[in-house]
Amino acid sequence: MKIWGRTNSNNVKKVLWCAEEIGLAYERIDAGGVFGVVNEPAYRALNPNGLVPVIEDGETVLWESNTIVRYLAARYGAGTLLIEDPVARAQAEKWMDWTLGTVVRPFVDVFWGMVRTPEAQRDMEKIAAGIAACNQVLAIADAQLAKQPYLSGESFGIGDIPLGVLAYGWFGMPIERADLPALKAWYDRLTERPAYGKAVMIPLT
Repeated sequence: MKIWGRTNSNNVKKVLWCAEEIGLAYERIDAGGVFGVVNEPAYRALNPNGLVPVIEDGETVLWESNTIVRYLAARYGAGTLLIEDPVARAQAEKWMDWTLGTVVRPFVDVFWGMVRTPEAQRDMEKIAAGIAACNQVLAIADAQLAKQPYLSGESFGIGDIPLGVLAYGWFGMPIERADLPALKAWYDRLTERPAYGKAVMIPLT
């Protein structure tokens, strides 16, 4: 299996973390950001959007990180990430789509402002608005995690992966965060997972 994408991409981290949890053998190929590649015709043939990640699994080519995570779990995750019951699986997967549709936008404003923008050029008003929005929506996840140990239910699963990747940045940035104890305890549990340490817990860049 080939996984295209740079290691500091949050979307690529989802796929790498998923693959590590399952124990898949893969070759990662640098693409995107400073590595370029994504605008080359051969890459655009794999993903016409010119984004990362992309996987090549034999004849199967996939892009969109949440879709790739679902695919890897369904095809290779029996006994690890695959949730057999369709109701339980849907309950977990809704958190994947919620993260993408609700959390990512304000999080990006904070992450790009604090991590990828020189201090003198930061738009602190935009960053503050992003932090406030993140605090508000992350309270939803905190409420759920006060009822169960993982977004996926009683056990870790794919529903935890998208928000889990962002959580590393959220708790790693020097910002004022709301006190969300269940969310923090969940994050602490994630940090104990070897696959999370390998794929996600790298320097923020």
